[in-house]
Amino acid sequence: MKQQLWLERIAFVCLFLFLISFAITITINFRPLYWFDVHYLNILAQTTVSQEVLHKNYGLLLDFLNNPFNQTLSLPDFPMSAAGAGHFYDVKKLFMLNYAVMFLTVIPSFWLKRRLRKQQQQWRLIRPFQWGMLIPVFFGFLMAIGFDRFFVTFHEIFFSNDDWLFDPRTDPIINVLPESFFMHCFILFFVLIELFFFAFYFWGKRSLKQSVR
Repeated sequence: MKQQLWLERIAFVCLFLFLISFAITITINFRPLYWFDVHYLNILAQTTVSQEVLHKNYGLLLDFLNNPFNQTLSLPDFPMSAAGAGHFYDVKKLFMLNYAVMFLTVIPSFWLKRRLRKQQQQWRLIRPFQWGMLIPVFFGFLMAIGFDRFFVTFHEIFFSNDDWLFDPRTDPIINVLPESFFMHCFILFFVLIELFFFAFYFWGKRSLKQSVR
């Protein structure tokens, strides 16, 4: 009995981690957001390359970050310093960590989902995801009161160096990756998390109402 209880607790943690990593995966690969921001933020005004060339280089950057076998970062239209390249290698490690978490937690997550449905205990999802829905609200509030500070703190937590402080003279790629774009990425991520958490909360509430009937 205790062993099953611990397995379920671990599975609950895995479910949360899976949903978070899945939301990250969607966000970092959602290229239409960047295409939108190219126009919305007038990014082309900050560079001399065309929109087609910009799209190509952005695609090459994502391909490098997503492909564990690609260890060579090459953006033909954007020269890069050693520090700038080093930062993207650090980002690539975070990408790989996210994918590892997602793949390692997917099976326990589906096991828990199937187990709760089989035992008609979906109601157990209500409280955890009710609390979980407060997380995006909390971080959204921090972003609202000062995204600059939020952005800096994020980098201080996840990176052990200052390579992320790009110099536009040596790393012009930073001109086409403005801070506002990353703010939109965070907004998309928190919206996705809220939707995922609400979906499981709603599933639990709906199941509870049906069982009462």
